[in-house]
Amino acid sequence: MLQRWAAPQLTCLLFVLLSLSARGFSQEPPYLVTYSDVLEEPGNLEIASQNIYSTPKDLNPFYGQTVELEYGVTGWWTTEVYLQGQVTAHDSTVFTGFRFENRFRPLRKSHWINPVLYLEYEDINQADKSFLEITGNQVIQDKQVSNALLRADVERSIEGKLILSSYWKGVNFSENFIAEKNVSNEPWEFGYAAGASRSLANGGSPRACRFCRQYFAVGGEVFGGLGTRYTFGTTGTSIYAGPTFAYNAPRNLTIVAGPEFGLNDNSAKVLWRLKVAYEINQFRDWFRRSR
Repeated sequence: MLQRWAAPQLTCLLFVLLSLSARGFSQEPPYLVTYSDVLEEPGNLEIASQNIYSTPKDLNPFYGQTVELEYGVTGWWTTEVYLQGQVTAHDSTVFTGFRFENRFRPLRKSHWINPVLYLEYEDINQADKSFLEITGNQVIQDKQVSNALLRADVERSIEGKLILSSYWKGVNFSENFIAEKNVSNEPWEFGYAAGASRSLANGGSPRACRFCRQYFAVGGEVFGGLGTRYTFGTTGTSIYAGPTFAYNAPRNLTIVAGPEFGLNDNSAKVLWRLKVAYEINQFRDWFRRSR
């Protein structure tokens, strides 16, 4: 049931994105959880669908989808809205909530280490299975409860991230430190993510092609929780790591995929991810022309 529901959605999305036309391609590192210092170009709008599938031990298989709308406000400010939902086999399909994030680059020029400040508001219920980050003492066993009970528990929180990104011989290194606080009287929760990646070719090809090496990138990332202010540490929480692969098509289409393997008993065995994104150049000019 789960696979029959997911496949048509992904096929339709891929068909729509591939049918669009534009020039240029994204150079964002191929991460699915970790953030780098790359911001959206001013005036551009990126529409993305991030999909996740897993069959955890002793749990029903599930498929989750996050729709992302990312807009470049200025050269130092990118804003993004997330809409999330999931379907669990032998259970139900639920909308799990939304996120509103902003990323700010405090330094105008590029340095050896490039910091980015991240601020997000979340309105997410406990049925969420997007695994966009791990904070606190989250474990996969928490998802054994039915969607009906999980969706009734809504968490509204403020999340901040310190994003550090650097480049060495064509390789990107990115590290994220996460701090999250529920607006209710709950302790601070912490988490982390880190990744490294590089393009398969540093220069462009002299001939026109759709599958030249410079359009492909490979990488890897690791992420997990760090407990709370009272139980700080890596024990009692999930940890995932895995490779990532990206294709940056010469028509503003980006596809990123990769498995993320659970590294302890608190994690699912593997999370399968696929992200498809399309960038609309100078989206804000559409409204200027109409006026």
